[in-house]
Amino acid sequence: MPAKTARRPTAPRRPLVLSGTVFITRQVHFNSAHRLFNPTKSLAWNQKQYGLCTNPHWHGHNYVLEVTVKGQPATDTGYVIDLGELKRILQRAVVDPCDHKNLNTDVPFLRGLIPSTENLVIAFWSEIAPHLPPAAQLHRVRLFETPRNFADYYGTGGPQ
Repeated sequence: MPAKTARRPTAPRRPLVLSGTVFITRQVHFNSAHRLFNPTKSLAWNQKQYGLCTNPHWHGHNYVLEVTVKGQPATDTGYVIDLGELKRILQRAVVDPCDHKNLNTDVPFLRGLIPSTENLVIAFWSEIAPHLPPAAQLHRVRLFETPRNFADYYGTGGPQ
């Protein structure tokens, strides 16, 4: 019988994580009502500017919010951000306050704002950004008001 040779313990292998900037997106949905109306202008001006969207009895949308963060994958997980954590952030920052609410009257961080899609993406950015971990930089907030109408916001620096 051949003699057994002693095996050296092998050091654990480091997981392979590649270097590079990655953009990762999470999509969430919520339903809300709003009215586009500028109180500093006349009813005629608002009707001309906003048409049916200035209906005094509100109208609603099935919004789709896409949030993209960018960063380097972490060496221990391979993640820029755990998508479950990003989902929880979006839920707390935007979905819970806005879902099945009137955006003009029920959402404190939108109070006094004309809730156009353009204004909403900027407001949502401000609500989301402080909750992200340092390794996940907010890159884009995209809000679909309808399947064909949406707005993008890339922060004050524009697309990068």
